[in-house]
Amino acid sequence: MTDEPEDHEFSEGQGFDDPYDPFDLDPAEIAVDPEKVDSVDSHALPDMLAEENIDTDAVEPESLLDVGLEYVRLKRHEQATETLERAAQFAEKDRIEQEAWVNKGIAHAELEEYDAAIGAYREAISIDEDSEHAATAETNLASALWEFGRTEEALQHAERAVEIDPRFGEAWYNRGFFLNERGLAEDALNAFNNAIRLGYRSADLLEEKAIALEKLGEDERAEEVTKEAEALRSEQEEKLLE
Repeated sequence: MTDEPEDHEFSEGQGFDDPYDPFDLDPAEIAVDPEKVDSVDSHALPDMLAEENIDTDAVEPESLLDVGLEYVRLKRHEQATETLERAAQFAEKDRIEQEAWVNKGIAHAELEEYDAAIGAYREAISIDEDSEHAATAETNLASALWEFGRTEEALQHAERAVEIDPRFGEAWYNRGFFLNERGLAEDALNAFNNAIRLGYRSADLLEEKAIALEKLGEDERAEEVTKEAEALRSEQEEKLLE
């Protein structure tokens, strides 16, 4: 399903225990430069922000967002969920908060915490139902709902993602996946072709397209697409080993 979103996303809050003792911190020093944060120190930033009596006006939510996204990139998803929740808390119902919730959902999904992921995606959508990030939240929400077997609801959110942003290739792929699951092969094939035309191409997409073609009796074409999927997957695996 969906992996790493575009833009700040690679197209779901909870409390955390503090392992460190409290210490005094000058509020003027709380503005975070992500380049100065040691990505190996998984608790320094959250601990700083957990201190009481911090001047929240001095916190830079966008810097927190950048740190959270770096944790996602490094696949340190537990740290990402914590930092992104902080970013959302200090932002004010704007793009930064919405992006923080979307990526928090992605991190939870990577941890297979789908209930938390669903909650984060819903928070993101509630901020602005028609933005670019809302489209990402809708398509990722569809994936998380599918993990719970809520296929009908998943398809509704996949359709909503396409309505918000018709040029979002990953949303078209997700829509096609759910249509394929419901046996609507022709509609699924159209969705996959739309995704490809919009520049979204993956081994998973090609495998699903081959399934749709088989259901439609186009066995020869399905075999060709299956070979394309296998070649692309091999290419992707080789890159991971580099």
